[in-house]
Amino acid sequence: MLHHELKWIGHEKTFIDELDVGQVGRVTVGRFGGNSAAGSYKNEDGCLVWTNEEENWEFSMVLDGHKTAQSVELVVGYFEKKKIDIMGALAKSAGPALKKMDSLILDIFQEPEFMEACRKTTGETACLIVVRKEKYLWWFSVGDCIVHLFHPELIALGERQLVQRSFYEWVGEVNTFELPVPCYSTGKKEMRQGLNHVFMTTDGLTECPGVPFEDPETIQTVLFEKGIEVGVGKLLSEVKDNGVRDSTTIIAWSVEIEETASMPSDV
Repeated sequence: MLHHELKWIGHEKTFIDELDVGQVGRVTVGRFGGNSAAGSYKNEDGCLVWTNEEENWEFSMVLDGHKTAQSVELVVGYFEKKKIDIMGALAKSAGPALKKMDSLILDIFQEPEFMEACRKTTGETACLIVVRKEKYLWWFSVGDCIVHLFHPELIALGERQLVQRSFYEWVGEVNTFELPVPCYSTGKKEMRQGLNHVFMTTDGLTECPGVPFEDPETIQTVLFEKGIEVGVGKLLSEVKDNGVRDSTTIIAWSVEIEETASMPSDV
């Protein structure tokens, strides 16, 4: 089976006091709902993962809700409605596919029907979307979720984190797309030849007391030593053992890129 998918909203299964690590195609998804002893009683995270090995892409979304999970459910549900459009775009080659994603994702968030549904929602969510198509990584971020790209050539120059956490941005009851100028970040990155590791997470991982996971180098060390699947489990075990209250959702995968990447002209 070349096409794999996962849709999850935190209230469906909270994973409070429980670690869960599974595979969606080549993508590892890790979930932990926080420690009940620290006061955790609900999980407002969510994720959506679609992969297509034949067409050489992964589409992944991680969400971190606030107040309730209604906004997470709304966003995930709306993207499910647009699944055919998104997959149709990603069936194209990288150039036209990612150009289409620029307009398509923005249009989804600004559709009048969607914005009206946001106004009727209780609570809001951060939302990070990452697409890997061929040797390119594309992202669209509202709020404070994180994506890292680990590759030895980038690490040697100190580059790991692709998206800076951006606070006071949400989708839902409070909605950045209601502003006269909608605020979000988006970008594209050429991946390097060889093995690339993509790592997305909500802030439960980086804000856990007693562990240094706000530093991407620490995350990279765990993944390089343990591999993606075992490494994700190790990271979640660490935040569990350190008594984190907040939920943590991780999406991570490795991609081997065969094509050469851009180099300076004087090399």
